[in-house]
Amino acid sequence: MASTSKNTMQNLASEFIGTYLLVLTVGCNVLGGSGTWAALSIASVLMVSVYSLGSVSGGHFNPAVTLALTIAGKHGDASDAAGYMATQIVAGVLAGLSYVFVHKKSFNLEPGTGFTGLEAGAVEVLYTFMLCFVVLRVACSNNTKLGSAAPSARTEGNENYGLAIGFVIVAGGYGGGWISKGAFNPAVAIGIDVASASFGVYWCFLYTVFEFVGAALAAFVWKQLDEDLESDKYSTGAIFISEFLGTFYLVLTVGLNVLGQSPAPALSIAAALMCMIYALASVSGAHFNPAVTVACGINSGDWSKAHIYVAAQLLGGLVAGLIYSGITGSSVPLGPGAGHTWGAAAFAEIMYTFVLCFVVLNGVATLKAAGMTDTFYGLAVGFCIVAGGYAIGSVSGGSLNPAVSFGLDTSHAMKGGSWMNCLAYTAFELTGGALAAGATKFCAKASKEGLLPFVKGYGAI
Repeated sequence: MASTSKNTMQNLASEFIGTYLLVLTVGCNVLGGSGTWAALSIASVLMVSVYSLGSVSGGHFNPAVTLALTIAGKHGDASDAAGYMATQIVAGVLAGLSYVFVHKKSFNLEPGTGFTGLEAGAVEVLYTFMLCFVVLRVACSNNTKLGSAAPSARTEGNENYGLAIGFVIVAGGYGGGWISKGAFNPAVAIGIDVASASFGVYWCFLYTVFEFVGAALAAFVWKQLDEDLESDKYSTGAIFISEFLGTFYLVLTVGLNVLGQSPAPALSIAAALMCMIYALASVSGAHFNPAVTVACGINSGDWSKAHIYVAAQLLGGLVAGLIYSGITGSSVPLGPGAGHTWGAAAFAEIMYTFVLCFVVLNGVATLKAAGMTDTFYGLAVGFCIVAGGYAIGSVSGGSLNPAVSFGLDTSHAMKGGSWMNCLAYTAFELTGGALAAGATKFCAKASKEGLLPFVKGYGAI
């Protein structure tokens, strides 16, 4: 995402166009009442703008992204960053005035009903971190290209970056939008607030502070991981951080979607998984799920770091559960859906955990054997959640992951609920993972080497 265009005016024009379209799309979705598909629409305009203009200016379209890239040493100096930020903010304000012209009304930027600025700020920090971290990992990191272990690969042959960046908005928009309105971008916050100046211009300044905090933290964590790579391998500590972060954002998005009664929960959760796979597969293989780790261990015969993976995943799930319950004051119970038995829930969890693990294991081997790129691999794995979440969410809740089950059940227990159901769910999910490993061996006859397209291999532990 570093600036590569021929002159400053081209860069700034690119940033203006991308940011203007982003903020205009935000406003038109809100005022036009698009409801269910608003976050997907906003994510889509970000994605296509990144693909269209990334080669010109780097496709930041967000002062927080520019700050993160500058701190990380991936975007010029302070004067370059200031020019980008000023252009993005002007574009945001003009876009805000444009959607007011179209709809003859505006909407205010403020925390959701019943939430304080601190709670909204926490959501802005968390998902701005996720956005900036994904940008840095998919577009700026050593070893970004999933199919290559070469540090010099960077973004060469990497076609997933726009998809990964854009769909962070799907994850955070549906997950946290009901708490903070889901800005994750100072240009969005300022554009909305100025366009609704009759309500007062206040919240955009606080939101900008929160978003810059998220950006700075993302740059710090990215540096720790990017500087860790030696001899095409990451340390155990980096692997732990990777698995923790990926599982954390998965479970956080699960909890916020359920508690906020999101109109598209499975899509949002799938997006969170997909984005973090693209961001972190080259570090740890991006399991983010003890059932996937067990399936990979059975298939490859390598259990040397399984305990590191599972510990990071369970901790990530627990911390996420505590954070979403702390922000919302509520928790998510784990158990069979209304009118469904434990037998039905067991079948549902086994079957769709099987689907997820089978795609992880068999999909890698199939892509490699066919000589295909891995551009759509994160999409394939992530969208197993769309399949399972909508298919059996009403039956079992669609956990499909012991770390999700543990995080939900434990945080619920700490709010006064019971704690035992995660043990049964874990047994169901591990059974599904083991069956997937057996089916992969039978169908694909994948060897350990056949599962190594990444640094240590997606699916290798």
